[in-house]
Amino acid sequence: MIGVLVVSHSADAAKGIMDIAVEMSGGARGVLITGIGGDGEGGLGVSVSRIFGVLADMLSKTDGVVIVPDLGSSVLSARAAVELLDPEDAARSVIADAPALEGAMMAAVEASIGSDLAAVAECAIEARNLRKNDR
Repeated sequence: MIGVLVVSHSADAAKGIMDIAVEMSGGARGVLITGIGGDGEGGLGVSVSRIFGVLADMLSKTDGVVIVPDLGSSVLSARAAVELLDPEDAARSVIADAPALEGAMMAAVEASIGSDLAAVAECAIEARNLRKNDR
């Protein structure tokens, strides 16, 4: 089983993106989807230690985790959290260069059909190519 971790500056955004990913992946059967965001006190921000704790927990329950961050410092914080992992766990963690909502949703759907870490990460990354108009 591959997990999907949404990292956002906002706890509400992380939860909303997670909820959509769960719904679109059929209730996340066979997929662990988690959202983490905010500074832990109700404000905006991200915490490397909080990301690390959630990521380590997810890795203990899965074959790997695709991390889908929203904005700049979420990416940096996710990278820092991965660097804190032991090398075996770090190798089972992929930060997807993907739009947060579309990437998380597509990764969750791909994971729900039993795909491996590389395929789930690639699916999230492919979300960058979704067109919303014909222009």
